[in-house]
Amino acid sequence: MKKITKIKAKFYSKEILKYLLLAGAISIAASSPYFIPQLIKNIKRNRRHSLNGKKFTDAFSYLKKKGLIEVEKDGHDINITLTEDGRKRAGKYQIDDLRIKEPERWDKKWRVVIFDVPHGDRVKRNAFRYKLKSFGFYSLQKSVWIHPFDCEEEIKLLREFFGLNDKQIQTLLVEKMEKDWFLKKFFKLS
Repeated sequence: MKKITKIKAKFYSKEILKYLLLAGAISIAASSPYFIPQLIKNIKRNRRHSLNGKKFTDAFSYLKKKGLIEVEKDGHDINITLTEDGRKRAGKYQIDDLRIKEPERWDKKWRVVIFDVPHGDRVKRNAFRYKLKSFGFYSLQKSVWIHPFDCEEEIKLLREFFGLNDKQIQTLLVEKMEKDWFLKKFFKLS
């Protein structure tokens, strides 16, 4: 029973952090009896999951206690913002949830990601490589990966998250590739 409660608390905490990352700071009238329900409503707007008021309040308190959010009173309003640690954690959650959308029809173009991350940033390089694998990229070489669907925004977000620049990670759009039959087979394209 305790494990289920922890999982739900983590889920609610994750949703709150991701919402605050997207929304920036929020300000709500503290005197309003609709403070928590309004906050839940704002978060639910972009989520498919239901949020329970009590669990949500507990998760909110947890985030404050862990120093991931700051809550400041300003007269009759309450301002809620992410701390630096909260911003990092929310960014990680955003990266964890990142997916490449598969269109109905392939545009017959290849997206090639090449990267050259210095040896001193081995952890970042390996984490970036792992994320490419999780996206379903095919490795042509250790630092050259390919995917058939648009992923420019996802790669840009990863680049920012890992603190790398556009010289270290490049995305190419390739219209014609020699002997790409094995890639079409790998990605199950016609």
